[in-house]
Amino acid sequence: MRAALSVIIPTLDAGQGLPACLGALVEGLEAGVIRELIVSDGGSGDATLQLADAAGAIIVQGAPSRGGQLRRGAQVAGGDWLLFLHADTVLPPNWPQAVQAQIAEGGPAAFRLRFDTSGPMPTLVASWANLRSRLFGLPYGDQGLLIARADYEAAGGFEDIPLMEDVAMARALRGRIRLLPLAVTTSAARYRRDGWLRRGTRNVLTLIRYLCGTDPTRLAKAYRR
Repeated sequence: MRAALSVIIPTLDAGQGLPACLGALVEGLEAGVIRELIVSDGGSGDATLQLADAAGAIIVQGAPSRGGQLRRGAQVAGGDWLLFLHADTVLPPNWPQAVQAQIAEGGPAAFRLRFDTSGPMPTLVASWANLRSRLFGLPYGDQGLLIARADYEAAGGFEDIPLMEDVAMARALRGRIRLLPLAVTTSAARYRRDGWLRRGTRNVLTLIRYLCGTDPTRLAKAYRR
């Protein structure tokens, strides 16, 4: 009997963070949890595709839109369960056991969040993310999303939008996403570059604007400026 889990990673010039992300998947291969690895690329010009190929990934290519990339990855996945994972996010030790327990229990889930740096601001931002996930069922994609294919398809799959595709999926799942007891580690590079307060505030405002109905394409243009 083949393993149930397909791991789907959207990438775009992700060569710097991808090796650590892929390295953490080895534990799942050894535990017999992972059926296949799918890298859905949006046109990388660095070493991303070479790294994916060396890892034995199925490579899917298309336009650079995270929602669209996730959707294309899911379309070729053969597993009964899907784990959507960002390329700069690293799964924690013992993650296969947590995933297997959730698969046995059923229902969608996400990991808790921590950053690859310490200090008051990283702790504050991660705490807010975990609180938002627990109270409102709204994890972001950098927390990883574990979802049964049946639930994924019932929710309509990821929307082909450039931003807030994770929130759109969480809303389609109607707040049923459970927070797992383990925390993934994600890169703080963007926060260090933009400033913790500035980027944190911008993320919250972007979420509020999306929930109020602002078009994701318009949000993405403003977010990237």
